[in-house]
Amino acid sequence: MDRSETDTERASASLLRQIPAVDELLGRASLRALEGRVGRRLVVDATRKVLQGLRGRISSGTLSGVSIETLEKEIIAATEAAAEFSLRPVVNATGVILHTNLGRAPLAQEAIDHLAETATRYSNLEYDLDRGERGQRDTHTDRLFAQLLGAEQTLVVNNNAAAVFLALNTLAEGGEVIVSRGELIEIGGSFRIPDICAKSGAQLREAGTTNRTRIADYAAAINERTRVLMRVHPSNFRIVGFTERPALEELVELGHKHRLPVLEDLGSGCLEDLAPRGIPDEPSVAPSLRAGADVVRLQSDPRLADDPYDA
Repeated sequence: MDRSETDTERASASLLRQIPAVDELLGRASLRALEGRVGRRLVVDATRKVLQGLRGRISSGTLSGVSIETLEKEIIAATEAAAEFSLRPVVNATGVILHTNLGRAPLAQEAIDHLAETATRYSNLEYDLDRGERGQRDTHTDRLFAQLLGAEQTLVVNNNAAAVFLALNTLAEGGEVIVSRGELIEIGGSFRIPDICAKSGAQLREAGTTNRTRIADYAAAINERTRVLMRVHPSNFRIVGFTERPALEELVELGHKHRLPVLEDLGSGCLEDLAPRGIPDEPSVAPSLRAGADVVRLQSDPRLADDPYDA
């Protein structure tokens, strides 16, 4: 080791000894005031991260001095950054109107006003005002979706993958669910139908082939362990050419014959028919319910409804 390397190490050791303790920094007036605004934990975490970064710069030889005033400014900046809200408005310049990563559709002002009115005070979220006793929170969505779609009952969860999991876990745990090979898709967020089936406790039984599945293929796959017949939307891909897929009505008829529920995963699942607006290929929910599907799962956006009340 030559003399210059030794001098560098000595300089680094000297600077490291100048680093103030966390408690010393937290005792300074500016950081005490900051702690009063955002809480001690955020300030302590930010202080430790700033000091860790300082030690790294000293060790790499990129810092020639330690300034407490500079440390204060860095800690304040780091704390305020950690205290900021993570959600913030952005400009959607993607050309995609309903962008999942950008919050899908903006809420209508009427919905925001009603949300502010109810969420800032006590409400009848889980209380039956007519009977004067505890109620069920699902009654609010049941009423709205009954009006929109004619659905008998509604369960609202975080996303469609959660809906698939809960439906299969409830109806097919320990048994089999029959799905066409052409519908074993991967949906948004890397959720794969076979994986969701496995997690739910249901065993997947494939029917038909990738491009052609007939109602006879479903019938041949039914056995004493069958619990559900499931139909899945094609997601963001298409199989074209020599293809075949039974109508939902055929699957419902087969399910009723064997006393098996039919689950349809519609994916986006529009609440109204968008064909008159020039979007002909998006499936809507009401036709699936009219066809007799027992459970219809969708990840829809009621903010697209024309009526602000429905939004």
